Amino acid sequence: MDIEKQWRPIIDSVQDGIIIVDEKGCFLAANQTAQLMTGYTEEELKGQSCRILNCTGCKIVGKGAGKKWCGLFSEEFIREKKCVITNRRNRPIPIIKSASVLFNTKKEIVGAVETLKDISENIHYKNELMSIKRMYHIDDGFHGIIGRTPVMQNLYEGIESLASLDTPVMILGESGTGKEMVAKALHETGNRSQKPFIKVNCAALSENILESELFGHVKGAYTGADSDRIGRFEAAHRGTLFLDEIGDIPLSVQVKLLRVLEERMIQRVGANQSISIDVRIITATNKDLEKMISQGEFREDLFFRINVFPLTLPPLRDRKDDITLIIQHFIHFHAEKTGKNILGFTPEAMRLMVAYPWPGNIRELRNAIEYAFVLARGKSIGPEHLPEKIASCKPSLPEPVMARELSDVVRIGESEKERLLDALQKEDGNQTRAAQRLGISRITVWKRIKKYGIQLK
Repeated sequence: MDIEKQWRPIIDSVQDGIIIVDEKGCFLAANQTAQLMTGYTEEELKGQSCRILNCTGCKIVGKGAGKKWCGLFSEEFIREKKCVITNRRNRPIPIIKSASVLFNTKKEIVGAVETLKDISENIHYKNELMSIKRMYHIDDGFHGIIGRTPVMQNLYEGIESLASLDTPVMILGESGTGKEMVAKALHETGNRSQKPFIKVNCAALSENILESELFGHVKGAYTGADSDRIGRFEAAHRGTLFLDEIGDIPLSVQVKLLRVLEERMIQRVGANQSISIDVRIITATNKDLEKMISQGEFREDLFFRINVFPLTLPPLRDRKDDITLIIQHFIHFHAEKTGKNILGFTPEAMRLMVAYPWPGNIRELRNAIEYAFVLARGKSIGPEHLPEKIASCKPSLPEPVMARELSDVVRIGESEKERLLDALQKEDGNQTRAAQRLGISRITVWKRIKKYGIQLK
């Protein structure tokens, strides 16, 4: 009996990809789904090393057969591991892999069978669902970033466009605008989301310490180096390394950083051996790097290496329409943290918050709300609870206009239905003006009227 004739129809009928390799990781068989997934025919795969798929979940040793070839042969079984393979067209395919080692009657390793489940559609669905949620204001944030203004929507779209790429990104913006939040969003939406996200604050470390932090060191490399230590590059292997305040890196370290980015190899301080690394680089700065280049303070070649795709965060003063939404977010956060039943700001206090220029951006706004929570005793925050520099700020918009715009956002504890009823009442049932007052579309107002069974009279 030809055994292959018996099992071939079975594995070809399975919806997941199935591949079989020998003890040296060379392909023996691949079902039809695996062939479609990888772009290779079975004949093209046979005899080829499994390295051709560049699977991020594999630990290839490559020093012999069996356990000397791959980490799988040591573990003997892998269940539902999230990985990314590269197909024939050099496109990344996110998968969930399970694998099991095959033994002969003498209990010797003869190969392994792996099942590959393509989860690309699931990822695309999640991204599409996230876009729909933002469009209809179903949730208040994008990976913790708060804002609905057009400039923020463009930022979210830029982040999603970079989700499946390893393109180096430079995040530009003033201090306190949330550059680290954007870096985390880039990591969480990308193919490396299940791997480490490592941050290095370049401004907080001296030149010698920074080099050791980035690349690690060996025992005795310098005074105080009592043991070997891996650096942030090694810690971020197959994940994301976020270099915050990149403009503060000394020129001597810039040279070494450029070499690492180009060669994808590092050397620990005091060592001669090179170590291969695979990381995605995200950088951030509030400095004018092009000006620093002209002054000889930053290397131009490093700048072009890390500034492949820049993302610019607007200061809070340029997106004032988001201020009330951000305030609402922090009020809910501090109410849960402190246990205080504070629902919002009085109209006068909210006018002051919107009028203030916020030179410290979101970080300053968050601190101001925390300050107010310390002083407030009732259910609302008034001008007397705000820091002096905010309380003394004069509103730049006419009082009647600001009162109209803010009257619907200060009662943060109100339900969606209550806010809608209040807006409709103030606008005599006019749905268009009620939508403008609430900052939503007329269609959304109409849907909520139907949702809550509101009768217009």
